Amino acid sequence: MTSKTNIIVLGIDPGLATTGYAFIKSGKKMEVLDYGVVCTSSKENFSMRLKFIHQSLNKLIKKYKPDVLVAEQLFFCKNVKTALLVGQARGVILLTAILNKLPLYEFTPLQVKQSVCGYGKAQKCQVQDMVKILLSLKSVPRPDDAADALAIALTYINCKKFLEKTGA
Repeated sequence: MTSKTNIIVLGIDPGLATTGYAFIKSGKKMEVLDYGVVCTSSKENFSMRLKFIHQSLNKLIKKYKPDVLVAEQLFFCKNVKTALLVGQARGVILLTAILNKLPLYEFTPLQVKQSVCGYGKAQKCQVQDMVKILLSLKSVPRPDDAADALAIALTYINCKKFLEKTGA
């Protein structure tokens, strides 16, 4: 974990059709710099969709200059084909972090729910409500993928604070 006190965290909720992203500046007070989604069309060539995800994230990284990238791990997927496609998108996202020399951390959905809500089996709406409260947002962030990216970034910030307090 990075030892700077004021850091910019890039949270990523990986996906092929929709990749959520969020930039949070962490310090004495957390500040949401930006959040949203990178969307690709199923009508596009698969490799071009991956390229678009990489290029879009690269532009965002150049703009906000994060200190760390945090992504959600692919935990399980009922559809094997979907899991493979999302896994390839995750690979592009991880490579984008590496090419930008960003430290990379990953959390499972269970870890994100535990960190944000205090309960690993929290419902999606509970996580979104807590993201709104913790970041002092006026409304629940939309779309869901962007809200998930904010929760992932918050998980890193919460873990960083815990590790610093415990000396781990």
